[in-house]
Amino acid sequence: MESPRSTEMTTKNTLLAMRPERSSDSAVAARAPRLGFLGVGWIGRHRMECIAKSDVASVAAVADQCLDVASQAAAHVGGSPVIGSDLEALIDAGVDGVVIATPSALHAKQAVRALEQGIAVFCQKPLARTAAETRRVVDAARAADRLLGVDLSYRFTAGMQRIRELIRGGDLGDVYAVDLVFHNAYGPDKPWFRDPKLAGGGCVIDLGIHLVDLAFWTLGYPRATGVASRLYAQGAPIRSRAAQVEDYAVARLDLDSGASVQLACSWNLSAGRDAVISASFYGTAGGAALRNIDGSFYDFVAERFRGTSRETLASPPDDWGGRAAVDWATRLAAGAGYDPEVEHLIDVASALDAIYER
Repeated sequence: MESPRSTEMTTKNTLLAMRPERSSDSAVAARAPRLGFLGVGWIGRHRMECIAKSDVASVAAVADQCLDVASQAAAHVGGSPVIGSDLEALIDAGVDGVVIATPSALHAKQAVRALEQGIAVFCQKPLARTAAETRRVVDAARAADRLLGVDLSYRFTAGMQRIRELIRGGDLGDVYAVDLVFHNAYGPDKPWFRDPKLAGGGCVIDLGIHLVDLAFWTLGYPRATGVASRLYAQGAPIRSRAAQVEDYAVARLDLDSGASVQLACSWNLSAGRDAVISASFYGTAGGAALRNIDGSFYDFVAERFRGTSRETLASPPDDWGGRAAVDWATRLAAGAGYDPEVEHLIDVASALDAIYER
């Protein structure tokens, strides 16, 4: 009679023998990459459905801590994906890339694990809780020569694309002031968001990360040479950053380009609408701004300013929510490996560290 240990090893060896071989970059480029999806709550499921609809990649495996949730999500995209409860199930399925939409504290470890297995990664923001963690993930992507992407989705709104084109083309002259706002009348519904160790912070790392990234990405990745901030929890200054997360924050970032960035973000703010979101850029030859319409989280208008006149650059409808994920999957399908531009994520994370004074 076999011992339990012997039976376990036999089963493991059988599974390893059945595991598909991971494709080379050239093989991935020759066919639609096989993707695994880790965490399929509403945002993970939405990104999966967007990629599936694009036909640039196939849904090969779906994993969630709750197997019923994974099965229900997989049913919406068809096919017969492997269903599992963790990253290892996706690795064993031999996927070419994974899309990670799990709690923030897990992102860096899961991303590094996948990259070290030769698997490309697309991760929900934040990629990690600190600049040091972010650097570890970027280093792993570089070492593995695998494509790494982060769901910084506001870059992919039609409005921000137009504003960036204007600024990069010099149409606004020298940009010297940037005003960034993201007030959310609601707050996270998961307890881990309010645990500093699990989330890495509060509204700044949840919402402000989009704002800092938009400023850096739009302006050509300047560096912050000085940062000042005030963080509040329930109307009072944060007393213990180890025990509290902020629900309101203001910050000023001085950039080596000479520009000054003003940032404000919050959860549960009585703003008279669902959300107040804007990114405004002012230069020596004019200005431009992206702002949400009627408190919407999804509808944006972008305008260019010349003195007291304004010109519409982009307006709804604009189905932008899944574009970052589809762009990553499209590049993966084309055989893309490590992209050095992700190293700028470390600069964004460093700016957030400075806002948190850590």
